[in-house]
Amino acid sequence: MRLFDRSFWWFMLIGTGNTLLSFFIMQGMYALGWGGYWQSSAFAFALTSALSFFLNKRFAFQNHDGLLGTGLRFALVIALCYLFAYSVARPLTARLLRGLLPGPVDQAAMLVGQILFTGANYLGQRFFVFAKRAKKPTDKKG
Repeated sequence: MRLFDRSFWWFMLIGTGNTLLSFFIMQGMYALGWGGYWQSSAFAFALTSALSFFLNKRFAFQNHDGLLGTGLRFALVIALCYLFAYSVARPLTARLLRGLLPGPVDQAAMLVGQILFTGANYLGQRFFVFAKRAKKPTDKKG
């Protein structure tokens, strides 16, 4: 199985659109004072994740599993990737940019968080949420 197959390129196309949309939402909210680091990034990700689920299910991974099970796995991966990426991004960015930027680095950290999130999310979506599942043999007694 190749990592950079058709699903990867569709995921990246969908992800690019979603990343741009969520970036503008979170930066706009943050700039307008409608939420801090966690609130604006969480709202943007919650909003664009629903769109991402349906587009990735249909186009990137061509998944025909039920919505409930797939949706629950998707929500779990999104939540774990979000917590991982944004928990790591803030201290990592602060350390990398120490002395280069005056004041808080939250907006730069949001961008770093998106990059970390995208990589972790692809792996979770491909190998857990939309993984090809073995079909259960049907009982054909007759």
